[in-house]
Amino acid sequence: MDYDLLVAQAACLLADETDLIANAANFAAFIYHEIPELNWAGFYFTASSGELVLGPFSGRPACTRLPKGRCVCGAAVTSGETVVVDDVRAFADHIVCDSASASEIVVPLRAGEAIAGVFDIDSPRIARFSAADRAGIEQLVQTFLKSSESELMQ
Repeated sequence: MDYDLLVAQAACLLADETDLIANAANFAAFIYHEIPELNWAGFYFTASSGELVLGPFSGRPACTRLPKGRCVCGAAVTSGETVVVDDVRAFADHIVCDSASASEIVVPLRAGEAIAGVFDIDSPRIARFSAADRAGIEQLVQTFLKSSESELMQ
């Protein structure tokens, strides 16, 4: 994957828009269609209750709410770090939204000192996400955050 090219394309896609939902929708669709072997890409945003609520995504319908601190997404929020799971069936607290998912990467959305949510990507292939994918996807999420950080901090 040429992540530098994808970052440049994402920056252009998001450049003239500041609306969080519009940018999140376009970003999720862009990632879903540009990175091969994915079956889901999208956002969960942190609610005032601490649970994660489904945001814009591409792929099959997903779990609408994830309990605070639970599953791969909750682990990313709790740790404040990207979580890569090579085999979701081996992750003790995995919540199945799509039984076709085999591996997952979740990047927290930092808004200042707070975690405003996560960007979650699933693949039907075990061990789909390499160290290079992790670094590239983290760069892509940073590009998204630059376009929407002010709205995420509200």
